[in-house]
Amino acid sequence: MAIKRFEIEGCQMVIHTEGQVCTSKRELTHSDVFFRVICLYVKHLRERRSPLLDLLDLNSENVAGCSSLLALLRPLSENPLDQVANIVPGASYFLEPARRKALHEFVEGLYDFWRTFDRFMVVHSEPGPTGSDQRPYRVFNDTIESLAHLVRSVYRDLCENITGDHPRVYRQVAAGCKIGLIAVPEECPLPSRYRELLGKVPFIRQVWVAPPMIIDPPMNKRTGQFQKATRNPLDGLSIDPNQWLCYPAIVGPLVVFVYFHQSFIGLGCSLANLFELATTEQIRKGPDAVYLFGAPSEAMAAFGDLPAIFYEDEDNDLLVAAVPGEDRFGYFGYLKKMILTLHNILMMKRGRMPYHGAMVRIALENGRAASVLLIGDTAAGKSESLEALRMLGKDCVRDLRIVADDMGSLDIAADGSVLGYGTEIGAFVRLDDLQQGYAFGQLDRSIIMSPQKINARVVLPVTTLDEVLHGYRLDLLLYANNYEEVDDSHPIIERFDTPDTALNVFREGAAMAKGTTTSTGLVHSYFANIFGPPQYRELHEPLADKAFRAAFESGMFVGQLRTRLGISGYETKGPEEAARALMSLISEWRA
Repeated sequence: MAIKRFEIEGCQMVIHTEGQVCTSKRELTHSDVFFRVICLYVKHLRERRSPLLDLLDLNSENVAGCSSLLALLRPLSENPLDQVANIVPGASYFLEPARRKALHEFVEGLYDFWRTFDRFMVVHSEPGPTGSDQRPYRVFNDTIESLAHLVRSVYRDLCENITGDHPRVYRQVAAGCKIGLIAVPEECPLPSRYRELLGKVPFIRQVWVAPPMIIDPPMNKRTGQFQKATRNPLDGLSIDPNQWLCYPAIVGPLVVFVYFHQSFIGLGCSLANLFELATTEQIRKGPDAVYLFGAPSEAMAAFGDLPAIFYEDEDNDLLVAAVPGEDRFGYFGYLKKMILTLHNILMMKRGRMPYHGAMVRIALENGRAASVLLIGDTAAGKSESLEALRMLGKDCVRDLRIVADDMGSLDIAADGSVLGYGTEIGAFVRLDDLQQGYAFGQLDRSIIMSPQKINARVVLPVTTLDEVLHGYRLDLLLYANNYEEVDDSHPIIERFDTPDTALNVFREGAAMAKGTTTSTGLVHSYFANIFGPPQYRELHEPLADKAFRAAFESGMFVGQLRTRLGISGYETKGPEEAARALMSLISEWRA
């Protein structure tokens, strides 16, 4: 086996390899990985005081019991128990029916135990025309696909050789690794201080995913704001590059090098459903920002109780961010939102107004079309209303293109129109807020996080990079109001009369918190976007004023949409009725 390392991080197993993992069942059963998993499972049984230990004679605390069991399982993977009993000393002990049954239960339990872990494979390769990244399909087939087949084969052969019977139902469960990565060292023009720290961390060049993938990160909520630091969090850091990987993410027009520690590999790999991987050419041009997700806690403690921070390295024209490698930060929101914070800061510095919202381009059968942007806080009903519109408008929506699911930027064209851009190709949405049946229809592409908890989430691709970067002329700009009831004085869609009226509502950023963060009740955030604008308010304010005045001057519809998502009982009905009102407005819209 060409395995470099086999490491366990909590509920995650990571196999690092330089080529084919194994080519035969014999090679698999004689591997260090196979033995370590057996020892882990025996330890698990001891902790639970399982009665299987007595029947298998595995009550001793040393590895001798595991070694003797391994000596039995290896020939059992190729021969029936009756034959093995004549070859392996002591194997006849398991011919007795109760012990044979216990041995079968052990193998079944071992297989299930292995599959309870989130399993990852990192294929390391050297750069160049013969590298693994130049033939990814073949490499993934020779490693991940091969391992899955061999694990299932060994499991089934062991069971058949122990019981003497064949199963009548075969379930092709994910028996190998859930995610595979090809990691390659790349040359890139990082400033010297960063190159010394990060230069040996390999870049992810291809990702292989077997969805639906379910992971259960340590946390399911995000708290607080990202703080601007007065000194570089990377100064004085020391990391082991063998424990890190870099996901070079395309974030709108930017490239962000996202370095994540192996303990957060499940979250880091989930970025593949949210941001496109940068090309080799983009990597070699260097990053617009650098983010360390899982930095050493002892070094980050100096930045306060909630050290999720970013820093402006003006000398090197680079934004830098870091979050400690602690379980309390083990939530995808800390990864995604910091990346988007870096995007927002850079967009403001380049003269664009960042927004926290969902934008789509909708074309109806009657020939009308509109680009719609819903701005609002987390769980304000933006994506939910647009998804309801997609579901309700099956017969009258000719085309619906997603430009942004969560974050983007506004620019003003030469003719005075406002153009909208996105950032991500995927969506990170609440499982509970999706339209009924929608999540199941998308399972073949999804990464599902903590489905058994409050704020269960799904990460799935929803658009293309071309749509994100296109720059559509905006027609409807609406604030997603999730907290107000609808009545004669408060219609579902309300149009604002002046830029100042609109700016006041958007600036106040009111929303009913829905448990996606630690906030509760009615909350307020500057432009419903705590990810950069409040920290750079003096930069954001004139950009917002300019964008909103351009919106009114160009004849754009500017108002608010009452989704009522934050009101009990309207979690589904609110977005549906908002979608109907929006559909009616678009069908009559003329710019």
